[in-house]
Amino acid sequence: MPSTPVTAASSSSNGTAEEILLELVDEDGNTIGTAEKLSAHQAPGRLHRAFSVFLFDESGRLLLQRRALGKYHSPGVWSNTCCGHPYPGESPFAAAARRTHEELGISPSLLAEAGTVRYNHPDPDSGLVEQEYNHLFVGMVQSALRPDPEEVGETSFVTSDELAGQHAKAPFSAWFLTVLDAARPAIRELTGPAAGW
Repeated sequence: MPSTPVTAASSSSNGTAEEILLELVDEDGNTIGTAEKLSAHQAPGRLHRAFSVFLFDESGRLLLQRRALGKYHSPGVWSNTCCGHPYPGESPFAAAARRTHEELGISPSLLAEAGTVRYNHPDPDSGLVEQEYNHLFVGMVQSALRPDPEEVGETSFVTSDELAGQHAKAPFSAWFLTVLDAARPAIRELTGPAAGW
């Protein structure tokens, strides 16, 4: 799988920055309060709003990112194009566009909602828990990537077949297959049947 390393030096202070608040939600996705980001992820986890973005090139290849080694949660593993959490009161769509630009230096084209999925995924390495109500988005990459090395270790565009091969030998984030499977109908609509998603 061809990949592009991020070459700038990292001076990340992830996990030690100012307090970040997440929206806590009920099982229907209704906001019920806020919690500090790290505390919301500590076992057993608190259900909170999140988003996941899947961007594709003109050939129907999915853009993956390997999370930077300085990340406090799931460092060094491969995952979908971008994921994160809206700020309290921020729409998931706006948050998805914002974080894609912050992490990868691009503004996605044709970004569209692709449903929601609720899951509970413990991370055995960190002991943290992803207890999330996740808003899914699909779109296109039509400009050069400029990844932030504090967020992204490397990037790669993969076909469906290449992804299956990579998954057998490379670590992926605990949530990746859950969000990918939930987004597949919208991915197929965006990329067409020839892409094989």
